[in-house]
Parts: sequence; C-alpha cells; structure tokens
Amino acid sequence: MRKQIRKKNFFEKKRNKFAGIIPALFIIALIALFSENAYTAEDAKGNITYMQILQNPNDLDLNLKYAQQQGKMGNHKQTISTLERLNMLYPDNIEIKLYLLSVLVQADSPEKAIGIIDDIKLRKDVNAEDLESVIEFEQELKGRSEPKLWNFYADLSAGVIHTDNVNSVSKSRQQMSSDSKIGFNTAKHDRTLSGALGLTATRSIGEASSFMINLSHSKSEQYFETSDDFESYGLTLALDTSAGNQNLSPYLMLSKTDYVDDADSISLMYGIGGYFSVGERNSFSYGYSYSDSKGNHNSSDTTADQTNSIDHGFTVGHDFIFNELVSTSIGLGYSDSDAKVDAGNDYETYDFNFRINFGFPWAYISIGDSLSFHDYKKVDTSVDSGKIRSDVTNTFDIILTKTLGDLFPTLDPNRSIFINLSYEKVISEANILNYDYITDSYSLGISKSLKLN
Repeated sequence: MRKQIRKKNFFEKKRNKFAGIIPALFIIALIALFSENAYTAEDAKGNITYMQILQNPNDLDLNLKYAQQQGKMGNHKQTISTLERLNMLYPDNIEIKLYLLSVLVQADSPEKAIGIIDDIKLRKDVNAEDLESVIEFEQELKGRSEPKLWNFYADLSAGVIHTDNVNSVSKSRQQMSSDSKIGFNTAKHDRTLSGALGLTATRSIGEASSFMINLSHSKSEQYFETSDDFESYGLTLALDTSAGNQNLSPYLMLSKTDYVDDADSISLMYGIGGYFSVGERNSFSYGYSYSDSKGNHNSSDTTADQTNSIDHGFTVGHDFIFNELVSTSIGLGYSDSDAKVDAGNDYETYDFNFRINFGFPWAYISIGDSLSFHDYKKVDTSVDSGKIRSDVTNTFDIILTKTLGDLFPTLDPNRSIFINLSYEKVISEANILNYDYITDSYSLGISKSLKLN
C-alpha cells in the first residue's frame, strides 16, 4: 500500500512538472488550424491549395490547374493522383487522358502508361492528331528497357551529433550506488560522427504487393570517449501488401552491433505494421513487434548476458491532413521487456507522442513532443535497495529537412541530396536521483538515395 502511495505521489509531481506541455500542444494545434488561412493567401498569386481541392473535388478546371501547379513543382505523385481521379470522373475526356499519359511517361510509370495508351487506342472518337501523340508516347516507352524483375537502390548518409550530456549525468552530479550517495563525475559534452550505407532490392509481386531485402552497415565514432564507438550490421526482409482497405507490412530484422567498450549485441525482431485511410484526410496505423536481444558473454564482459531480454511492443496512431501545408500525427505505445536477470532490467513502458508537420515550399519542418513512463518491476540492489525505479521522460524535438540543390543548384541539380538539421531536448525525472537528468542534442546530417539499375 505504501509503495502505491509513493508511486502515486511521484507521478503527481511529474504530472504537475510537465503540465505546461498540454497548453503548448494546444497552441500548436491552433497554429495548425489557422495556418490554412495564412496559406490560402497565396490564392491571390494564383496558387491552389489542397484544401480547395477537397472542397471542390469535381471542379474540372480547378483540379486541372492544381495538377499543372503540382507538375511545375515536380510533385508527380500528387499530379498523377489528381489526374487519375479526374479520369474516373470524366472517362470520355481525351485531354485528361493525354495529360495523364504525358505525366506517367515523365514519371517513369510504364505499367500505368500502357493501360492509358490501350484505353485511348480503343476509342473511336480519337482524332488523328491525338492518336499520333499516343503512338509517339508508345514508341518512347518501347525504346526504354523492359521493366526489371528486381530494382536496386543504395542509400548513403553521414552526420554529426553534439550532446551536452552524453553520459546522462544527473542534475545534482550525484548518484546512488549500493545504497550510498556518491559523485557522478563522468564527462558530459561530446560529439559523435556517424556514417551509414544501405543496399536495397525490391521486387513487385502482383499488382498490389512488393518484397524488399535490405542490407545495412553503419559506423559511429565518439570524439572524446569511446562508449558510442561501434559498428552495426543489419538484414531486413519486408513485404508490403494489402487486404481489403488494410495496407499491411510484415517484416523480419536481424542485427549485430560490435561495441568498442562493451559486449557485442545480436538481436532478432519481427512484427507487422498496418494502416488504413478514412476519407481523404484521416489515416490510422497500428503495429506489433517482438524482439530477442542477446549480449555476447565473454571473458571481458562477464555480466553482459544479464540484460538479454524478450520485448513485446504495441502501437496505434492517427494521422490527419489539415491542408496541403499542415499535417499532424498522434501515437500511443506500450512495450514490455523481460530480461534474464530481473533486477533493474525488467520494465514496462507507456508512450504518448504528438507531432505537427509543415510542408513549406522552401523546407519540411516537423515538431514533436513525447512522454514516456517507465515502470520497473524489481528493486536493483546495486543502486538503491529501498526503491523500485520509476521514470518519466519528456522528449521535444524539431527537425528541418531541405535539399542541397535549394542552396547550391549546381551541386545538386536534381535536388536529391537532403540536409537534415535537428534539435532534441530530453528531460528525465525519476524517483532515484541517478536518472534525473537533462540532455540537449544538436545534429546535422546529409543523405542521398541512388537507383543502381
């Protein structure tokens, strides 16, 4: 009973401490709601917003102008989806079919393009000029190589992270050890360099499914210390398919991490994720994962296998599109970790997260905030034999993504190299002072994806 009272009092204090988050999220939501009015001010310049399309889905002239606008911006996916919808609404309109065909050829979608070509050629009301254009498109497609059974891609990335509390040093610079309070004097400031290479092979299976194989390697080097020095290797197998209105993605992942200062780690994970759409603006997601993690027990790491654990995770989420500029996502999660040695290693986690995204023409900005509650199951006598650890962690982050070509067009004419800037603040509160800490991190990353065939 006293344990329950202590736990209740602890989380009441944390709830009060983080109570300011709720008004902040409310303000962000208001910004999202009213940003539509700010964005539609562009109408005076001739721009058409996605909100206008949602309000007038059958307006042929408006939708065609929107498709042309998106095409000029290089947004082929949005252009194609708009024209496909118009093609269903106005199946006798040859101009729409020709426009859609030209975009499909430009976007390298031969399967869809051939379907439109066959449709037009079967029509009796096509004039000679339009038919000649269709034949030209057909010859262009035939001149290209046949669709490949497999497609191969390479993903390259590099980054640097500066952290002002790399070792999660407590705010008091003290910690508990075997029921005694001692100093927590390890270094705080450090930076870490990282690089990664991924090779992906994909293959279509039927019309609605695809299979993926991914091999990855990453390397991390810490500047002052070596606790974050490691190399990792991964293999992922995944299937994207659909059943009714459900989009499903079962997967299997194998990974191995070689640490400089710690035992090697091997893990197996499998699970499934899914989502479905409700209308044009709502989508719901869900997922389950199972993981088995093991440490390499050896002569220099005699206790590594004590943290070997089995984990189960469950997630649900909701994404909402306010307009072409603003979207939001809300997620809930629960996970349970059962370790080989229970003390200090077995725990349950409850997560809540909120994110708002801004798709500005000049950059993509995402702002997120999350709360994680960790309930440990048994006392860790090596730290404090009088308390079962309980933590609450608040994580706030801002991510900005921009193409290098926006800044230096000659270096990235296709705008395929992405620059990522991010800031993250972690505030951890616990009933054991070891885990009371604040960390600020700043990162810069650059990435590029290449199609190899």
